[in-house]
Amino acid sequence: MLHSHNARFSRLVSSILAVATLAACALTAATASAQPFPNKPVKLVVPYPAGGFPDTVARVMAKALTEKWNQQVIIDNRPGGNGAVAAQTVKAAPADGYTLLVTDGSMFTINPALYSKLEYDPKRDFLPVSALAKAPLFLTAHPGVPANTFAEFVAYVKANPGTVNYGSSGIGSTHHLTAEAMSSALGLKMVHVPFRGMGQAVPALVGGQIQVLFSALPATVGFVKDNRLKLLAQNSNKRFSGAPTIPTIGETSIPGFDFAPTTIVMALSGTPPAILRQLSVDAAAAARSPSVAETLLNSGVEVIGSSSEELAKVLQDEADRFSKIIKTINIKAE
Repeated sequence: MLHSHNARFSRLVSSILAVATLAACALTAATASAQPFPNKPVKLVVPYPAGGFPDTVARVMAKALTEKWNQQVIIDNRPGGNGAVAAQTVKAAPADGYTLLVTDGSMFTINPALYSKLEYDPKRDFLPVSALAKAPLFLTAHPGVPANTFAEFVAYVKANPGTVNYGSSGIGSTHHLTAEAMSSALGLKMVHVPFRGMGQAVPALVGGQIQVLFSALPATVGFVKDNRLKLLAQNSNKRFSGAPTIPTIGETSIPGFDFAPTTIVMALSGTPPAILRQLSVDAAAAARSPSVAETLLNSGVEVIGSSSEELAKVLQDEADRFSKIIKTINIKAE
């Protein structure tokens, strides 16, 4: 009898402990979910070395978001593999919003059309957060080119087919594809001279080894001021407020022309919707803040600060444009 009583008592105690444990777990989960985001450092993974366009935007944003969130926002540069190294770094982290990808759109708009195999799935592995900023590329010419306007340049190339060399930062780069899209639309015949980055291409332009180059403004503005280079047009859909006198190619001769690279924020698929929404709102607000806008403007960048839905449309539009020109010129990188 006593043994039976003790057994029932033990089962009762076990049941009480089990319920208490479940209640404690539920309370812990509720407390965790109620904690504001973020409550620990956030990492921005950048697939380029320090100093480039996406890295510059990421660092300015990191400072602004650190102040906004009162949490440290860390930059993690992971170049290599055409974005694959950075993509794998983000994919290896939990889908909790604390590890984000900050890149130009090429990982999602150029690479899928250019490479037959990628180490990441642009649509399945990532979710759009916000389009942060846009950096127009300027058609920059050596003084030896007898043209001071875009129309004069087009006329000169048409009169001298195959004699003008244009540089780029490499095959399949935005600089390369912009020039090819322009040439295709206007029937221009130029010779492509790819370099390993703009660090080689700009000196070649200044030295006269190539005649023209699409380049971000900060890389050439000093030479322009010294009259060693000249700006003819820009590849964005609207004039850059930092160089308002330079017309766009779209307004000049090719309506709708827009190949300016956009810096974006992407989160890992599976990130909770509430956190994704907050990331989008906070990133957009930080990008549009006066201090960020002014800093980036001085770096040749125009802020956007979009919603996740707007970024999704931007990526689709850019992918359509880039894939079209890649098919037209029939290039494939492996």
